[in-house]
Amino acid sequence: MSDKSFMRVEDVAKELDVSKSYAYKIVQQLNKELAEKGYLTISGRINRQYFLERTCYGGISGKNERKD
Repeated sequence: MSDKSFMRVEDVAKELDVSKSYAYKIVQQLNKELAEKGYLTISGRINRQYFLERTCYGGISGKNERKD
């Protein structure tokens, strides 16, 4: 598994230009969503691909739905 598969809170904060404490909240929310889908999550880290999809950086998925 590549070291770049997951993003740490610091990476999220830098990518979104937000504070580290706000990045923790984002990571927690995204991990909660993944856990509800049945995925195993790691506290303080988020799957890079899922992060990119949920923050509109992952390209067009063909779906026009917004998840809040």
